[in-house]
Amino acid sequence: MEGMTAELRVRLSDADVHYGGNLVDGAHGLELFGDIVTELAIRTDGDEGLFAGYERVEFLAPLYGGDFVRATGTIVRMGSTSRTVDLEIWKEISARPDVGDSAADLLPEPTLATRARGTYVVRREHQRGPGGAGIVAGQ
Repeated sequence: MEGMTAELRVRLSDADVHYGGNLVDGAHGLELFGDIVTELAIRTDGDEGLFAGYERVEFLAPLYGGDFVRATGTIVRMGSTSRTVDLEIWKEISARPDVGDSAADLLPEPTLATRARGTYVVRREHQRGPGGAGIVAGQ
């Protein structure tokens, strides 16, 4: 299941703004990554699993309330109970509060805003067997 990808598209709202200048904090992006990892864990193992940690996290461009973003995660390694995932957040539409309350620009090229690598773990009794059937503990 290496190469499996999950994607989430969202519009960042005023409720996501944490700093002056309408800036969304990086922790919100990590929350999006958690949702991506949860989906991947359910798809691969039939259980939400546990996001164990990050190898690295890079904040590369600011995100603002009103921006539209696409978060993606791709499994790059499958261990016996761990899965390594590459994660990215791309800004695709940028809010334009300087023009008007509802103004926005479709970016000519998406901007990579956040990049990370993390690992999630699943319990052996929740791993999928051949054909996608759940493995029962003790088998």
